[in-house]
Amino acid sequence: MSAPVFSLAPMAGFSDSVFRRICGELGADFAVSEMISAVALAHRDKKTARLAKIEAGEPPVVLQIFGHDPSVMAEAAELLLSGDYPGCGYAAPPVGIDLNMGCPMKKIVNNGDGCALMNAPALAARIIEAVKPVCVRHGVPLCVKFRAGWDRVTAPDFARTAAEAGADKITLHCRTREQMYAPCADPSVAEAVANALQKLGPGVPLPKLFGNGDVDSPAAARRYFDAGCVGAAVGRAALGNPWLFSELKNGERFSPPAREEIVSMILRIVRESAAAYGEVVGVRESRGRAACLLRGLRGSAALRDRLNRAATVAQFESILAEWLAI
Repeated sequence: MSAPVFSLAPMAGFSDSVFRRICGELGADFAVSEMISAVALAHRDKKTARLAKIEAGEPPVVLQIFGHDPSVMAEAAELLLSGDYPGCGYAAPPVGIDLNMGCPMKKIVNNGDGCALMNAPALAARIIEAVKPVCVRHGVPLCVKFRAGWDRVTAPDFARTAAEAGADKITLHCRTREQMYAPCADPSVAEAVANALQKLGPGVPLPKLFGNGDVDSPAAARRYFDAGCVGAAVGRAALGNPWLFSELKNGERFSPPAREEIVSMILRIVRESAAAYGEVVGVRESRGRAACLLRGLRGSAALRDRLNRAATVAQFESILAEWLAI
C-alpha cells in the first residue's frame, strides 16, 4: 500500500500562495487554491487573476473553480490550464482542476453553485463531462469536491455519478450542507462512498478518494484511511497549526510550538503577504491568520485586539515583540 497523501484544502481568504508555500514546506504533498469564480474568469476579471497565481516555492497546486454552467466551467478550466489569463502567472503550472460542489455558504448556493449542485446531480455530471476533455488535453486530473449531502447523506450516489462522468479524484467533506461545520465530521460517510465506488461498472476508472473534515491529528487521519481513503485534505485545523502536516507525515503527535515559533510564523506571514499584495492589503489579511495561530494562548485576546488595529508591518513586529517580552 502506498503512503497516504495529505493536501491543504481550499479555504477562501486563507489558501493563498503564502500559506500554501508554508504548508508545503511543512509536509503538505499538494495544495488546492481558494475557489475561483468561473464566471469571473470568463469575463477576464482582473482581481480574479490573483487567486490563480502560483508563486515560486509552492507545493504542487490544484486550481479550484466554482460555477454551474458547463460551458463556462470548461472555458474557465481552459484559461487556467493554458495560462491564457492576464495576470495569473505560474512559477510552475497547475497540476489539476478541482470542481467545487461542496461550498455551503449561502451566497454561493443561492446562485446554484457549490453544494447546491448536489441537489442537481444531472447538471453536476454535465459540468464534469464538459471539463474532463480540457483536463485530458492538458494532461492533468479532474478533481471534484463535495459534501455528504444537502440535508441528508447522498454522497455515495453522487460519487458514482461523478466517477461515471469522468472524475479522477473525489474529495469528500463528511458533513452535510445543513450541518455546515458542526457537529463532528463522520468518516463512516467516506466508507459508504468507498464501497459505492467499488461497485462502478466495467470500464469506469476508480477515482482516488480523499477524506475531509476534522483532520486535526494522525489518529483523525487514520479514521479516513481505515474508511477506504487514499488521502486526507486538511482545512481549518491547519490555520492554527500548519505544523500539523509534519505530524501527519510522521504519524505521531509533536510537541506544540513555542510562543517564539508561533510569533516567527506570524511575522513570516505578514511580511510575505505585504510583499505579495502591498502593505495595506497584506497587513489586513494577516490579522485573521494571526488570530488563528494565537488562539488558546494566554493573553491572546488582548494581543489579537492590538494586532487588529495594526496598519503596518512595523506595528505588527513591535506588538509581537512586546508580547514575547512579557
